[in-house]
Amino acid sequence: MAHQGKHWIEHWEPENEEFWESTGKKIARRNLWFSVFAEHIGFSIWTLWSVIVLFMGKDYGFSAADKFLLVSTPTLIGGLMRLPYTFAVAKFGGRNWTVVSAVLLLIPAVLAAIVLHPGTSLGTFLLVAALGGVGGGNFASSMTNINAFYPEKHKGWALGLNAGGGNLGVAAIQLVGLLVIGTAGATAPRLVLYIYIPLIVVAAVLAYFYMDNLASMKGDTKAMREVVKEPHTWVMSFLYIGTFGSFIGYSFAFGLVLQNQFGRTPLQAAAVTFLGPLLGSLSRPVGGWLSDRIGGGKITFATFTGMAAATVVLIFASTSKSLVLFTVAFVVLFVLAGIGNGSTYKMIPAIFRAKAKIAIANGAEEAAELLKARRLSGALIGLAGAIGAEGGLLINLAFRQSFADAKSGVPAFVGFLVFYGLCFAVTWAVYLRKPAEQPTSERGLALAGAEV
Repeated sequence: MAHQGKHWIEHWEPENEEFWESTGKKIARRNLWFSVFAEHIGFSIWTLWSVIVLFMGKDYGFSAADKFLLVSTPTLIGGLMRLPYTFAVAKFGGRNWTVVSAVLLLIPAVLAAIVLHPGTSLGTFLLVAALGGVGGGNFASSMTNINAFYPEKHKGWALGLNAGGGNLGVAAIQLVGLLVIGTAGATAPRLVLYIYIPLIVVAAVLAYFYMDNLASMKGDTKAMREVVKEPHTWVMSFLYIGTFGSFIGYSFAFGLVLQNQFGRTPLQAAAVTFLGPLLGSLSRPVGGWLSDRIGGGKITFATFTGMAAATVVLIFASTSKSLVLFTVAFVVLFVLAGIGNGSTYKMIPAIFRAKAKIAIANGAEEAAELLKARRLSGALIGLAGAIGAEGGLLINLAFRQSFADAKSGVPAFVGFLVFYGLCFAVTWAVYLRKPAEQPTSERGLALAGAEV
């Protein structure tokens, strides 16, 4: 049955070179740019509380542990929201859901503007912060949608650009927070909301008029059930905890760590907090681009090796109380996490593309197998995104406990170092070792595909 309305596209063959060059490329790029903008605003609302806590002085009466709890809450909810948001694209259409998900951002933004003053209870703030988690869901629906628009050879670039542009929403709202603190002072946090509420409306309107729905994604309710049976699903989700979990967790925590470990004022913390998310967002498309050319597994392995080294420097800088070295190492960690975000997401569609090639070689119908590969990779993108985001929760809880027990972030950094060691070991063992089977076997092709 055909879908009604000019925004529904019934025929979509991105792997057909003639179709892609004549029709598909222009449509895909248009949807990409407006998806990026809506996702960008979603990330800003999701990470709103990483900015708000910088405004919370002594008159709010909250401890460092309370503030880490505040920034942990939207991280948790945002990760959980990514699973239903992934399904929503197939059920309602990418364009339709982008409009709805943008409008939903008004709820936490308006409520935050209402309750944001000294005297409001911690419980009320936690509830409003939790509602901000809807912004975290936007990533999953956006990535699932854009994944379906692009052919395999361009997915690394497209997914990296989509995610990187969205991730920039973290740096953008922190820059807005810096602007407000620097001009109006640390007692005017509502100004941040007054800037973003109109932007939310603009994102919804643009998506309504300029995006499209792909009919080929409609009604695919089995993709998630199928993808959870795939071993690579859990490997990639684990690796994404290390990359995106680090990016979003540090994005929420960076300012608080600077305030509590080095005694920075709100303005001093805000003046550098945005640098990490900004450079980490910009490096994400680079990770996808490098993976298109060198291989996702190789880039991911190098990324985790570098992240482990940067964490060692952070531990040294913390114990020697070197603010400059600490800040530089933290920013480097953001950049590496961004590159890893791009490389891991490049690997996901490549794995399913390799499986499709095997099925086609064994006589299966080409169009059906390629469509299945896009659907399964879209499902895994959503699942890995949800699991990876919870890595951000773990980072903030680790910092909360570390500062509560040791008045320092060093114990947390030691834990992160161990985890990054596990990540590069898993990457090497699963995706870089030479497979024992012949290259024509399923495992051999899947491993080769992850390196495309």
